[in-house]
Amino acid sequence: MKKIAVLTSGGDAPGMNAAIRAVVRYGIGMGMEVMGVERGLQGLIDGAFKPMNMRSVSDIIHRGGTILKTARCPEFKTEEGQQKAIKNLRANGVEGVIVIGGDGSFMGAKALTDHGFPSIGIPGTIDNDLAYTDYTLGFDTACNTILDAINKIRDTMSSHDRVSIVEVMGRNCGDLALYCGMCGGAEVIVVPEHKMTIDEIVETLGDGQEHGKTSGIILLAEGAWHADELKAALVERTNMTIKTTRLGHIQRGGCPSCRDRYLGTCFGVHAVKLLKQGIGNRIVGIKDNKFYDMDIVEGCAMQKQFNLELYETAQIVSK
Repeated sequence: MKKIAVLTSGGDAPGMNAAIRAVVRYGIGMGMEVMGVERGLQGLIDGAFKPMNMRSVSDIIHRGGTILKTARCPEFKTEEGQQKAIKNLRANGVEGVIVIGGDGSFMGAKALTDHGFPSIGIPGTIDNDLAYTDYTLGFDTACNTILDAINKIRDTMSSHDRVSIVEVMGRNCGDLALYCGMCGGAEVIVVPEHKMTIDEIVETLGDGQEHGKTSGIILLAEGAWHADELKAALVERTNMTIKTTRLGHIQRGGCPSCRDRYLGTCFGVHAVKLLKQGIGNRIVGIKDNKFYDMDIVEGCAMQKQFNLELYETAQIVSK
């Protein structure tokens, strides 16, 4: 394979630029031309291709977001949209594609492979909701961002004897809430996989009061409840002053951590090696600290297993 393309799709995640940089530089090092596609799968349809060289990816490894931009693209789910993309790939002489994104983006990579363009997926999502890999690009940075916010919020909660519900992202995956709740010392962690009842939350807060706690943090995964709904339910059942904070898109941005730069680089290199051999329909990941790849359909079909042991540990150490 002599010419490949790289794109980012879906929600942005810190570490995507590190992956782009690795794909471009390692690809060129392997004797290939590399094209960047702007705005993800939509860019394939629109023909938003641009040649990349060593200098195209200078000074980006430390930047959050993605220099190639990203977008959602419902049109690519249609045969008509895919045919537009295929036409543009052929016009630009591209033989293989690397797609950085989540499970929806991976289905786009599978479609490209089915149409004769071997494609590789790199897991880029802060949610860490892909079962086949231990960690996804952006998760570690998002955790650090959330922890920083928790530290600041706790200062005010302690000063005013209040409880704050901090709502974090994750869709239907509670990993952000779980890891940050444990490492941030949250008194209560509410996740969709093991949703606490109002009675259980009230009991936990009450136990804390009995042990002398006058403030606290409830870390809430967005897939479990909305912060305002949970607040209303708790206000009716307790005498505590309760505030809410939705961190929102602050969780997506920021300078990627060392781990996310490392993952992005290694994921990118692994993906290029596969395309160089003409191999497609694979997604790269890390399992037990080893980089590997597997079939896209097989990987996306795997069910995420919630770490109940870690959750129970967090519940104990928060008391």
